[in-house]
Amino acid sequence: MIHLPPAALVLLIGASGSGKSTFASRHFDHDAVVSSDRLRGLVAGDESDQRATDAAFARLREWLDARLTAGGLAVVDATNVDWMQRGELIALSHKHGRPAIAIVFNLPLEVCLARNATRSRTVHASVIRRQVAQVTRDIDRLDLEGFAAVHVLGSVADVDAVSLEIEKGPVTGPSRRSVS
Repeated sequence: MIHLPPAALVLLIGASGSGKSTFASRHFDHDAVVSSDRLRGLVAGDESDQRATDAAFARLREWLDARLTAGGLAVVDATNVDWMQRGELIALSHKHGRPAIAIVFNLPLEVCLARNATRSRTVHASVIRRQVAQVTRDIDRLDLEGFAAVHVLGSVADVDAVSLEIEKGPVTGPSRRSVS
């Protein structure tokens, strides 16, 4: 069971094909989720157009700032494998007095590659390899980045078994760190 405080920032962290978007659609209200792919599509007309990434992430930060100001739960559906970009988002949550929660999809490379191969819009295998390596490298030090809690899902079975509860009531500050 993953317990989330209300009005938190939730970063879904994992390689392309690890199941972040499916997880987000299964567990969160559509209005609470911002997707970097969807924003690239809005900006450039093509979710895979990497030239639109900077503009998409500028919009993502604007949305996140507004969502956290309003006191809503904010879920970022992006790979979030770059520690510097995560740091910017965590700093934004702290600016608003909101806890940042990490849900890490630490799935095997083979799973991500196989899922990617079945998509209509694929990511190059070398990119997925790099993303998996970044998650593997950073997983043991995520708690040093300012997350209030870190939940690690290490297999497809772990992802499928997750139950999630969003607590009721006001934010009272960062919750204690936990690793699932």
